[in-house]
Amino acid sequence: MWRKAFVGALLALTVGYFYHTDPELPERLLQYLAQPPPSPEGAPSTPTIEQMISNAWEALITAPARQWSRVAVGVNACVDVVVSGVGLLQALAVDPGVGRDHEVLHSKEDLRETFIHYMERGAAAERFFNDKETFQRIARAAAEYPGAQLYVGGNAALIGQKLASYPQLMVLLCGPVGPKLHEMLDDQIVVPPESLQETDEFHLILEYKAGEQWGPTRAPQANRFIFSHDMANGEMSTLETFVASLEDFRPDLVVLSGLHMMEGQGRELWEERLKEAVVAISDVRNEVPIHLELASMTDKDYMNSIMQEQVIPIVNSIGLNEQELLFLSQASSGPHSELASWDGVPDVGRVSDILLWVLEQHGRADPESEADLTRIHFHTLAYHILATVDGYWGNQVAAVAAGARVAGSQACGLQSIDTTKVALRAPREFHSSYSEPRETLSLNPAEPVTVYRRGNVTFYLTPVLVCKQPLRTVGLGDAISAEGLLYSEILQQQ
Repeated sequence: MWRKAFVGALLALTVGYFYHTDPELPERLLQYLAQPPPSPEGAPSTPTIEQMISNAWEALITAPARQWSRVAVGVNACVDVVVSGVGLLQALAVDPGVGRDHEVLHSKEDLRETFIHYMERGAAAERFFNDKETFQRIARAAAEYPGAQLYVGGNAALIGQKLASYPQLMVLLCGPVGPKLHEMLDDQIVVPPESLQETDEFHLILEYKAGEQWGPTRAPQANRFIFSHDMANGEMSTLETFVASLEDFRPDLVVLSGLHMMEGQGRELWEERLKEAVVAISDVRNEVPIHLELASMTDKDYMNSIMQEQVIPIVNSIGLNEQELLFLSQASSGPHSELASWDGVPDVGRVSDILLWVLEQHGRADPESEADLTRIHFHTLAYHILATVDGYWGNQVAAVAAGARVAGSQACGLQSIDTTKVALRAPREFHSSYSEPRETLSLNPAEPVTVYRRGNVTFYLTPVLVCKQPLRTVGLGDAISAEGLLYSEILQQQ
């Protein structure tokens, strides 16, 4: 008995001595004891959840049975000038202040207020700058700003670039292509001579990082604000050239973008131009599917015209992000249109409700409908959803996984996912709808595409492995849609 007491006393004296010499020792000792035991020599360590998802994607992402061979893309193209948003505004002697959204920019003050409005939300947006001379002064300052970088820009050109990285594909790009842009395009891209012009169209992209501070404004996540004074893209001036070139090129997929650029031109112009666009799109051969890539808009009447009367019913597929999806619902008083904006990660149930509504009201979820829309590729920072009407599209598990994979790799400036540089931010549990009846669903890292059905619409959801320190956010949506299309297959209809 006395031996046990002696050992206990000796242990207490020893611990007391080390505590006196190193007061932090007990805490460090507890941290050490809390760590899992090391793996035996040569034994594999337990994979992280990010590694499990990335590995599972690699097994899921397989080529469709029938692949595209010729893809035509149009009609917005430009040169992107990418700069630090806060840095450029400071160089323009603009002070921080209160954010306020403007549908069209007329001055540096409008630019400052709108930039702050979206920076404090961590949200992407795009606006037309109405004053040509002021825009040119800002553009010169941006081009001369230390660290400014020039890239291929415009949804069509970015999608074309991504598609051209696959050597088996022949890509036609139609848009206002100036000398600088032509020089930067992939050699595999065919540009019709009628699309070439003497000067480039420049778009200014003001980026900000997660946690970046400007006055009282702090960005919750990395994103960008885009603006331009771009008349050629704003009027979709190459649309007819694009459609005319399809007859000789004979594509098996058409990708259309740039409709958002017309919004800043005024109602009279866009009303007339939309009618002409519908006529032009209707001239595309019926057997050739058309994907429409949407972008940031603010005019509800314009969005309504695109959705209800004009464009969306005559395309087969659309791609959009969380802001564009919510605005689309707000423009037509659809589900959850009472929301002013999303609060954090968009609720999966609410997103699913709006996607289903679009396919039922403006697509072919109703078998009696004459609309052509059967597929929506939705992407937000934390997860992606592909929603398709049953019987029209194949290989969508691979398609949604491929889109998420490229989001994680491209944001980090890498060719493939580095699981040490990304993090899972998607909800682990979610619902198929916001209201009852609804199905409770959960994320399985070993099978990271969750499939659920509502009526004759199937939803494919996968998380995104979000880059912790993104190098570039511009063009991510275009890369996601391009990758999703590459792995998609349209099914033969009887």
